[in-house]
Amino acid sequence: MILVTGGAGFIGSNLVAALCERQAGPIYVCDLPDTSEKTRNLAKHPIAGTVEPDALDAWLDSNGDGLDVVFHMGASSSTVVTDPNFVLANNFDLSLKLWRWCANQNVRLIYASSAATYGDGTAGFDDDDSVEALSRLRPLNLYGWSKHLFDINAVTLASAGVAPPQWAGLKFFNVYGPNEYHKGGQESLVVQLYRQIREAGRARLFRSHNPDYADGGQERDFIWVGDCVNIMLWLYDNPQIDGIYNAGTGKARTFADLARACFDATSQQAQIDYFDTPENIRRHYQYHTQATMTRLRNAGYDKPPTALEEGVRRYIQDYLATNDPYR
Repeated sequence: MILVTGGAGFIGSNLVAALCERQAGPIYVCDLPDTSEKTRNLAKHPIAGTVEPDALDAWLDSNGDGLDVVFHMGASSSTVVTDPNFVLANNFDLSLKLWRWCANQNVRLIYASSAATYGDGTAGFDDDDSVEALSRLRPLNLYGWSKHLFDINAVTLASAGVAPPQWAGLKFFNVYGPNEYHKGGQESLVVQLYRQIREAGRARLFRSHNPDYADGGQERDFIWVGDCVNIMLWLYDNPQIDGIYNAGTGKARTFADLARACFDATSQQAQIDYFDTPENIRRHYQYHTQATMTRLRNAGYDKPPTALEEGVRRYIQDYLATNDPYR
């Protein structure tokens, strides 16, 4: 039996879809389907049942004996929330409670960390999960700090012998793909660019305010959500693997590359306009992110990442441009 927290969300619902496709066993989802989009994220998949977050403790008391693994994808993922009590309760306290429960009940735990833990990138993007290396990171927002705090606690508890039989955290980089439509302003840039192209035939990107980068030359490690799911399924199939790992492609691409891929997927000529980055985010704006994927490769994961152009084409043509964009 498998539990996926946040299973009605973006990455979680894509994982649920893949688990159902491989008939991995009874799959339960812990989430609050508070929007029609999140409800539709799960509509196609024969899950065994759902549990709301407030009822999770009671559900675990009644059903925990049958659990093999918890995929903990649930979190408050907004990078602009400013209430520390809310963010810590959702992203740290609940995660730590699940960690201790899994350790006590001998249940595996695979959880979502975030590339937001790397902050502005001055400390690099190396997924060394020693406490010494983790202590050098300085996230830029509450979301990043909450994930970082749990990563440090996970490593510390594991070193003390208080850990699930398998534990693994994944630092997801810039993920794009179907079932993210409930995220509003936090949707990936692919969705935003596709809508601009569909409505105006043009795309809008931030102008560069760094002399080392051209307009549109800002870089991100964009990863297709299916690749994230493949990494999680590999961890599920390899219960001997522990630790914190990056989940990216290992190759940064520019925003202009992304925009051109969107135009190509819609068979239109690229027309890109640039506008000033808003002052309130310009100070901490990142110009480059790129996952170091060596540790995951050395651990045995060998699937190549989906090329940006192919992932964008698949997303737009198989989902966004159809009458049913949900996986």
